[in-house]
Amino acid sequence: MPAATPASAPAPRSRWARRAAAFEDAVHRFRERRGRRRGLVPVVLPYSGYGGPGWVRVLGRVLLVKPGLDLRRPERAIRGWRSFTSIAIGGAAVAVRVDGQEFTVYADRGGVVDVDVAVDLEPGLRTIELQVESSPPVEAPVYVVQPDARVGLLSDIDDTVMVTALPRPFLAAWNTFVLDEHARQAVPGMAVLYERIVRENPSCPVVYLSTGAWNVAPTLDRFLSRHLYPQGTLLLTDWGPTHDRLFRSGRDHKQESLERLAREFPTIRWILIGDDGQHDEELYRDFANAHPDNVEAVAIRQLSTPEAVLAGGRSHIDDADRTASAAPWVWAPDGAGLADELGTAGVLAPRDTPHLD
Repeated sequence: MPAATPASAPAPRSRWARRAAAFEDAVHRFRERRGRRRGLVPVVLPYSGYGGPGWVRVLGRVLLVKPGLDLRRPERAIRGWRSFTSIAIGGAAVAVRVDGQEFTVYADRGGVVDVDVAVDLEPGLRTIELQVESSPPVEAPVYVVQPDARVGLLSDIDDTVMVTALPRPFLAAWNTFVLDEHARQAVPGMAVLYERIVRENPSCPVVYLSTGAWNVAPTLDRFLSRHLYPQGTLLLTDWGPTHDRLFRSGRDHKQESLERLAREFPTIRWILIGDDGQHDEELYRDFANAHPDNVEAVAIRQLSTPEAVLAGGRSHIDDADRTASAAPWVWAPDGAGLADELGTAGVLAPRDTPHLD
């Protein structure tokens, strides 16, 4: 059957990073051997993917889990801290079945599946099937973007769609050990804003971009669903050392994801939504300068004073940087305010004008 493999890793640059990565790989292999002897079974956690004409991006994670879990819905069976203690299977071969075709893809060293497969699907929400070894197959949603789509929605997550009211250094630990998505608080009005953007642009792809680890993807997915955010693709990162650095750069992850989306969808203009507590303004400014034809608007949620303190301050860009962009920039403390500002800028239809789907 056809094979698809992820891109090769960058050339090694750091001796310490190589040693740390080799040690982590050895630990993973030891845990995998021990887990299999204990009777643990492999499973694929399916994540929402996306695609275009002639290709789809398949996302998931391969883990060893206790037998007896409801593997038809593994993303609900593996919750909270179990997402971090579960054993990832690096290099696992995964069968991907799409539209009567079968492909073999391979997980990376952290068990993450992130590969493109060449298949031509009808636009819209589609379902593919993933299977590892002899485990039951699981279904994963894939949104195939229409060729005539012109507007997309890309959003940050922390402090943009949800807040945790914790100092930034403790945010990773919170995301690791909080067991329930109920502990997060939704930003007022943001779900309504996103739904309005999607309603006014029916073929709009939705992407949630975060520096969070893939381990928290099931929790984030449940949070977004519970608070009625539009269904979309999560683009997260992986924890641990790589072959060329000891710590991954969250900023690089976001920048590379934006660049990839610009290459994959050159005709789409993105509405970029973030907050002023991290580096979203700078990232969006740089992207807008490099790809002016791929930015419809930039919307920045203004943090409250307590939120800004917990986030480590605010990040502001100069007025000259903003006015250099042809796309409008708007700021507001919540979704309702951003919707009004986007309406004034002509990005959204005025509230008193009924929209016909």
